[in-house]
Amino acid sequence: MRIDVDTTVTVLDLPEDASEVQAAIRGTVGDAVNTAVYHRRALLHIHDSANRESPLNLAAWTLASAWRGMSLYPLHGTIVVTGCLNEEGDVTGLDEDLVHQAEAVAVTVRETVQRCRERPPMSDEAAAQELLAYAARDLAAHAVGQR
Repeated sequence: MRIDVDTTVTVLDLPEDASEVQAAIRGTVGDAVNTAVYHRRALLHIHDSANRESPLNLAAWTLASAWRGMSLYPLHGTIVVTGCLNEEGDVTGLDEDLVHQAEAVAVTVRETVQRCRERPPMSDEAAAQELLAYAARDLAAHAVGQR
């Protein structure tokens, strides 16, 4: 799954050949990729040189923070989310419930940003806490066995 800075979430069809998967991820994220675990069943693939000059990926940040249950450092640029590594060290597909969580959080981020433009929050911290509360609600609504 690809999460873009404009909150667009796209399900990616990664190659069957494990050796081509990393190339496909690099082609989406950029040549230098860091992999991070924010959920026990998911990996986030983040461009290594993404920094404050790169666009903030608010949807990916909100999702990762909600999965971790705490506000994390900002995530920048396009992010790819996959399942974890299998015994052979190959990336697996992302479970359907996590795809639904990511899609729901992206919609929530989009709607919340729009509301904040119309009625600005008291502070950036208040806006972040509001986003994380909404995201926690989305995760619970799309947890395995909840649908």
